[in-house]
Amino acid sequence: MGCIHIYTGDGKGKTTAAMGLALRSAGCGKRVLVTQFLKGGDTGELHALERLGIPVLRNSRQYGFFHTLSPADREALYREQTEQLEQICRAALHSSYDLIVLDESIGAYQLGALDRSRLEAFLQSGPYGPELVLTGRNAPDWMIERADYVTQMKKQKHPFDRGVQARRGIEY
Repeated sequence: MGCIHIYTGDGKGKTTAAMGLALRSAGCGKRVLVTQFLKGGDTGELHALERLGIPVLRNSRQYGFFHTLSPADREALYREQTEQLEQICRAALHSSYDLIVLDESIGAYQLGALDRSRLEAFLQSGPYGPELVLTGRNAPDWMIERADYVTQMKKQKHPFDRGVQARRGIEY
């Protein structure tokens, strides 16, 4: 039986921790699937995951910040992310993978950028075979209650506070 891991909070490191667990699992011969919600641009982890043969599901394009999207783009994003969620549900039910990372799924859930009721039903109906890792800020209480591991990333200091923009290889 797999466990549910949540990496949440306002600090840096949620995706990094999830990718570290994916790396560890792959290194132990486990089958890993990574899906990234709210993300479509080029990031460093994509290249490393590709080299390791870890499949990644993500948006077909970079939509931008949710609050700036047109209604048509919000609908397109919703459709894409709900389809990603369905693929994850099928993979979990068929035990196709040992570890499934749902990167930024909590943010997508909070924004209503995927089928919220489907994610709720998926997490409540387990346990499944694979470990599930969910990342994102502001995990709701019900998700924290359901999880087996919860790690709260708390920002104390960040270069962004001084106006330093996100840096390739560090923040993405």
